[in-house]
Amino acid sequence: MNYKIVRLNTRAKTSKTSSVLIIYTGGTLGMAYDESGALVPFNFGQILEKIPIINNLDVAITVISFPSPIDSSNVSVLHWKDMAYIIYENYDSYDGFVVLHGTDTMAYSASMLSYMLNGLNKPVIFTGAQLPISALRSDARENLMSSLEIATAKIDEKPIVPEVCIFFNHLLLRGNRSKKVQSVHFDAFESENYSPLAESGIVIDYQLAAIRPYEPSKKLKLLNDLDNRVMVLKLFPGITDKIMDACFAIPDLRGVVLETYGSGNSPSEAWFMKSLERAIAKGLIILNVSQCNGGRVIQGRYETSRELLNVGVVSGADMTTEAAVTKLMFLLGQSQDREEIRRKLTIPIAGEMTT
Repeated sequence: MNYKIVRLNTRAKTSKTSSVLIIYTGGTLGMAYDESGALVPFNFGQILEKIPIINNLDVAITVISFPSPIDSSNVSVLHWKDMAYIIYENYDSYDGFVVLHGTDTMAYSASMLSYMLNGLNKPVIFTGAQLPISALRSDARENLMSSLEIATAKIDEKPIVPEVCIFFNHLLLRGNRSKKVQSVHFDAFESENYSPLAESGIVIDYQLAAIRPYEPSKKLKLLNDLDNRVMVLKLFPGITDKIMDACFAIPDLRGVVLETYGSGNSPSEAWFMKSLERAIAKGLIILNVSQCNGGRVIQGRYETSRELLNVGVVSGADMTTEAAVTKLMFLLGQSQDREEIRRKLTIPIAGEMTT
C-alpha cells in the first residue's frame, strides 16, 4: 500500500521533544464539508488550519494516511495488518501512536492490534469522532488533542499508557475491553467489565492501577498471521436446529463465537446440545460469550449452561464479542493445534479478560 506521509511543522524534533505518528485510516474525524455540503476526507496537511492549538503542543507530529480512507464498516483483516505493520515499522522512531478510525468497528480494530503487537511498550491510542472536525459542535478536536497528550505522557521517562486504548468523550478505555454503544451521542464507547484507564477534565487523571505496566525487557513482535474463518451466532428464543446446523456446516469454518444469555445460559433441549456436540466433534472451536454488555460467562452456574461445559464449549469469561472474535481469528492464525487454541482462549493475551 502506498501511504501518504505528511510531517506537520509543529515543533522541530529535539532530544526532549516528544514525537507522535498519526495513522489516518478514515472515519468521521478526518472529514469536512465540501461546497455542496457533502462530507469528504480533507488533506491532513491542513490539520493545523482546522486545529491551530496543535501548534502549542511540544510534539513533533507525522501523519501517515491510507491512500484511500475507508469507512470503518469496510475494515478487513488486510487493514488490520496494514495498521499493525505501520506501527511495527515506525516503532523506534516515535514515542506514541494515534490511530484515527471510524467508530463502527473501532473496538474490533483496537482488540486485534492489542494481540498482534506482542510486547508493546508504547501508547497506541485509537480515536475518532461522532461529528466531522469542521462541524461547529464537533467532538473531534477534544478527542484528537487528548489522544496526542496521552500518546506522549510519561512518568520518569516511561510511557504512562503502554498499551492499545480507545480515547473517546473524556474517557480512556482499554481497547480490547471496549464496545460501541451509542450512534447519536458523544459517549459512544463503554467498558462495562473493566474500569477506565483515565478521565480527562482540567487535567488527565490516570488510574495507574488499571493500566498495564511498562515492561522494558519486552521487545515488540509483529504477529500478523490471522484466520478469519469464524462467525458469530447469537442465540434468540425460537432458534432451530436447522439454523444451527446450517451455520456449523459452512465450508472451511473453524471457529464460532456463541452469544448466549446472561451468564452463559442457553436452551437445554437435547437437539440444541446435540448440534453443538456434532460441531465440536468435527473440529469446530466454539467460544461462549454473553449477550450482556456487562457481567461474565460462568458455565455450570445454572443447569442450562452446565451442558455447554460438558460438550466442550469454551468459556469466554468476561470478554466482549469484539475481543472474542478477534482473539479467535488471531489464535487460529497462530496455530493449527486445536487443543492449544482452546487453552489459550481461556488465558489473557493483552488484558482482554479477567481470569
